[in-house]
Amino acid sequence: MDKHAPILPSKLPRVGVTIFTTMSRLAVEQGAINLPQGFPDSSRRRRRGERVGHPRATGANQYAPMGGARGLRQAIATKGEALYAARYDAEPETPVTAGATQALFTAVAACVRPGDEVIVFTPVYDSYAPAIEANGGRVVYAHLRYPDYRPDWSEVAALVTPRTRMIAINTPHNP
Repeated sequence: MDKHAPILPSKLPRVGVTIFTTMSRLAVEQGAINLPQGFPDSSRRRRRGERVGHPRATGANQYAPMGGARGLRQAIATKGEALYAARYDAEPETPVTAGATQALFTAVAACVRPGDEVIVFTPVYDSYAPAIEANGGRVVYAHLRYPDYRPDWSEVAALVTPRTRMIAINTPHNP
């Protein structure tokens, strides 16, 4: 099996790869000028780039790959391995997001379809319910109780139904 094959079925199977990804790849392969995303390359542009400085010269002023800059993803995967003794493949397993709320929304959007249920533990980070509901899901609450706030796994088991698609386990509760 292809190690980069998606684990989850696509919610938009007919969308495929963006035209920008396709054209950027083709431009690199063919040695062509990449105009669609503002990557033109000419000696005049290069001279201007030298005046602008390092970001322009290295391409750091352009769109990053959808999953995040490759070097950053690799650094995160390497750090994860050092901290948790777990191996992560930077390409498919280490996306970069603009914060916890976007990461949470992206994970929920990938898994939850209309009518699905997601079990969350209360007290809960305030972005869970909106992400679940925006994707057509229903929030199901499992309660963490004073004094130790530990999950009651028998309660969680009783909440699981055929519609359960996700159990969000997060500690601390504000990612």
